[in-house]
Amino acid sequence: MNTTTILVAEDDPAVRQGVVDALTFSGYHVMAAADGRQAMNYALSTQYHLLLLDLVMPHHSGFEVLEALKRNRPGQPVIILSARGEEADRVQGLKMGADDYVVKPFSVRELLARVDAVLRRSNERAPRVEEFHFTSGTASFSRREILYSEDNTKEELSDKESELLLYLVSNSGRAIARDEILRQVWNLDPKGISTRTIDMHVAHLRNKLKDENQSILQTVRGKGYMIAS
Repeated sequence: MNTTTILVAEDDPAVRQGVVDALTFSGYHVMAAADGRQAMNYALSTQYHLLLLDLVMPHHSGFEVLEALKRNRPGQPVIILSARGEEADRVQGLKMGADDYVVKPFSVRELLARVDAVLRRSNERAPRVEEFHFTSGTASFSRREILYSEDNTKEELSDKESELLLYLVSNSGRAIARDEILRQVWNLDPKGISTRTIDMHVAHLRNKLKDENQSILQTVRGKGYMIAS
């Protein structure tokens, strides 16, 4: 079963429904946003693999959504849906980080081909991290454990400790905000949530990484947590 989720942001009901139907028939899980406000909310707070984004929508334009994604979810795959006469807008969208564009009206075959190509490229540029080597040893994500080099002893990682460390390592050198961690690791909408869960897991990881001086898993004041690159 295909578990790939695609978010469709399109204010034209007929176009939106046609895209949703085509993607659903092809086996994708689909979410739909009917205007810019809904698109902004879904784009920043839900879990999905690809965004199909109309540029001209009420409340928030596609450009505003792209700008918010650049700040909060860098690297998020996006395909622009644009009208035939909007070449300058398509170029601007690509410069802002979109991966591709489809010109309306488009065929289902073209849309699906571009969706497949962008998803394939995004998977290729985000290879699976198997291990993390640090001063005191090696963390294995497949075995969910740490092997210490000094005495060959092992320490288990809980599921969430392993997932959190993997996400931080996969984004090493970038400060990850708590909201992003809640979305990507805990699959929670961070809006209105006050929790010390992240801090507790970070403390446990630092203990298991023997990172007393926080030189590996760093706190970036006002931004979040980061694995030093």
